[in-house]
Amino acid sequence: MKKLISILLLSLYLVSTTELYQLLKIPDLIEHYCEHKALNPEMTFTAFFKIHYDHPVKDKDYRKDQKLPFVVHAAPLALVFTLEQGFRFEIKNTSFRQLKSHKILSGEETFFNEGFRSSVWEPPRSVFA
Repeated sequence: MKKLISILLLSLYLVSTTELYQLLKIPDLIEHYCEHKALNPEMTFTAFFKIHYDHPVKDKDYRKDQKLPFVVHAAPLALVFTLEQGFRFEIKNTSFRQLKSHKILSGEETFFNEGFRSSVWEPPRSVFA
């Protein structure tokens, strides 16, 4: 029984997170091939694949063509669960003290003119004053 449940869960996981869900569309592929075979009895399965996968064309059955497997790809679902026993969230009341810091001038700051740097942030002066 465990083996059956594990196979079921693994297959559900693979179908929902990979492109394996496209294999569930195989009945649509067979049905669509039968429709084309009824219209053209000489059509082979290889010719059907070439029409729909090698050089797809927008024709009157384009909506059915989009339902074929591996024609339209979707982003599969990705779920991640992490369970950890003993997880606790604690808030500690700690006080922080301010550290004294000393500014270290970089090589580029020594080349700037202090007057120019302070005048950059002044508002524009009126030309007509």
